[in-house]
Amino acid sequence: MRFKLMLSLLMLSLSAAAAQRPVSLEVGGGTVYGTELTPDGISGKVPVVLLHAGSGPTDRDGNSTMLPGPNDSLKMVAEALAKRGIASVRYDKRGIGSSALPAFKEENLRLDDYIGDAAAWLKKLHADPRFSRVVMVGHSEGALIASEACAQGGADACVLMAGSGRPLDELLLDQMKGKLPPALEDESDRIMASLKEGNTVAVVPPQLMFLYRPDVQPYVISMLQHDPRKAIAALKMPVLILQGTSDIQVSEDDAKSLSAAAPQAKLVIIDGMNHVLKIVGKDQALQQKSYTSPDLPVAPQLIDALSSFVKAP
Repeated sequence: MRFKLMLSLLMLSLSAAAAQRPVSLEVGGGTVYGTELTPDGISGKVPVVLLHAGSGPTDRDGNSTMLPGPNDSLKMVAEALAKRGIASVRYDKRGIGSSALPAFKEENLRLDDYIGDAAAWLKKLHADPRFSRVVMVGHSEGALIASEACAQGGADACVLMAGSGRPLDELLLDQMKGKLPPALEDESDRIMASLKEGNTVAVVPPQLMFLYRPDVQPYVISMLQHDPRKAIAALKMPVLILQGTSDIQVSEDDAKSLSAAAPQAKLVIIDGMNHVLKIVGKDQALQQKSYTSPDLPVAPQLIDALSSFVKAP
């Protein structure tokens, strides 16, 4: 009996492992690498979600190398979707994680590179006979990337999670307000104004290097050319906007701005959910912990809304 129990557990473990496999995509100048997760025990075609992470050094699982620990938010989303019969692909964007190849130098990266890569993934998934429907889900900066890639890659539907409803300069101005000494705030405004005009800045105060270091300035310039409101307004497929009330990086007003730009989109506000998709409410200690703790699950309301939307006819 004990042997049979151990054998059963082993078979379950192997079955779960078989649902996950590495995937890759050739893009201009190199390869990006990701993870495909498919639900077990389902015959026939299933819907698939392409997950795109947020800004900076954030990997396929939603974890940033700038933080001392993982939160695994996007990994949890993928695993929860698999339990609902939905496949997913999540990947490390150019220059991040397994896709940190010498060919992808920071100074050469542009937002359009990420948009083009995501569109190519969507086309690859469309061509895969295992999948019935292809939906792209972008988180934070990935929401802007998704709103443009969905149009280019022909997604069947598009989901924007915790996405800004303003161009980058307006968002950063709001996020930095009151957090810098007046002189540094003025300097930040001056640098942003120059970048918005398409001009790089040679001299950056050390305190602002994390935002405006020379290697990242061309990327910032490219991003300033994109307005999330215009991008979502141009989408012709079904769109879902997901936003939490406890998000300290992107506000409910951002979600409402996106909704106003695309009245046909479905807007879902999740009470107590923060930027890394976890329920923290007004607990500031939990808010801080959530960014670096894989122990906190993603909001179940998020999974409910997302899976229902993905499966909608």
